Amino acid sequence: MRRAGRRTLDCMIAAGGAESVPPFTPLRLVTESSFDPVLGTLLVLAAGLYLWGVHRLKLRGHDWSAGRTISWVVGGLGSIAVMTLGGLAAYEDTLFSMHMVQHMVLSMVAPVFLALGAPVTLALRTLPSRGAARRALLATLHSRVVRVLTFPLVPFAIFVASPFALYYTGWYAATLDNPWLHAAMHLHFLLAGCLFFWPLVGLDPVPGRVSHPMRMLILVATLPLHAVLGLTIMNQSMLIAADHYLALNLAWSDPVSEQRVGGGLLWASGDLVGLIMLGVAAYQWMRASEREAAREDRQLDRLEALRGRPQDIPARYDPTP
Repeated sequence: MRRAGRRTLDCMIAAGGAESVPPFTPLRLVTESSFDPVLGTLLVLAAGLYLWGVHRLKLRGHDWSAGRTISWVVGGLGSIAVMTLGGLAAYEDTLFSMHMVQHMVLSMVAPVFLALGAPVTLALRTLPSRGAARRALLATLHSRVVRVLTFPLVPFAIFVASPFALYYTGWYAATLDNPWLHAAMHLHFLLAGCLFFWPLVGLDPVPGRVSHPMRMLILVATLPLHAVLGLTIMNQSMLIAADHYLALNLAWSDPVSEQRVGGGLLWASGDLVGLIMLGVAAYQWMRASEREAAREDRQLDRLEALRGRPQDIPARYDPTP
């Protein structure tokens, strides 16, 4: 679809009045969809470059996991498209609950799928070994800025503090009336989620990766913070962005109820996604332990095979138990 659906709804909101904005229904998730040429082009380009890299690997006779491709294209880019180009985006500045769904998907769901797509690994395996693009990528990964941004405490602080700053300062209210700030908020959600989740559950050799026990600890630490924020939003008497929502004067929607629903979604979805990420991290820990055990078994097998040939045993090997 074109941007007509979203533009029409924006005009209705600007006109004000209880009858200006049509009531939200599941069907409007489709009928109010729109296409942003800039964002749509970027998403198509990101998908195309990834698929081109996979194709290059296939031509060389190398395999690439279909699960990684699905994670990047469908789970990551697809969820971004649904949240920003679908009908839900048309109601994001009308219904607080719709905004909260968008918030959680952009900050916690899309970044995880993008990380599981391992695009950095794909780029390193695809780009020419002596090419300028590969050198630029490696220089970026090893730059001081990236090392600082991926230091575990920095992404944790950004990821946890951003929602509190958004809803308890004038930032959120400002984004409802300024399209540039609104777009910046979406980008912030996505980048903060990528910084946080990429070193924890991603497959790429990026800075900031810590031991598996530390990853579990960081993920556990985020669970109560989402619950605290969600419960606070649900139970507070003050209406967030009150001037904006009360001015809409919608007969079919109560801003106070919407805020309670939004806070509940933040609480429930934050805990649910956090628990799923704990499961993913635990599974990756188990797989890493299995691979380490397999490497040790192969080393022991090689040493056992050399027992009859002492001259071939490495000098550093000490057979003493």
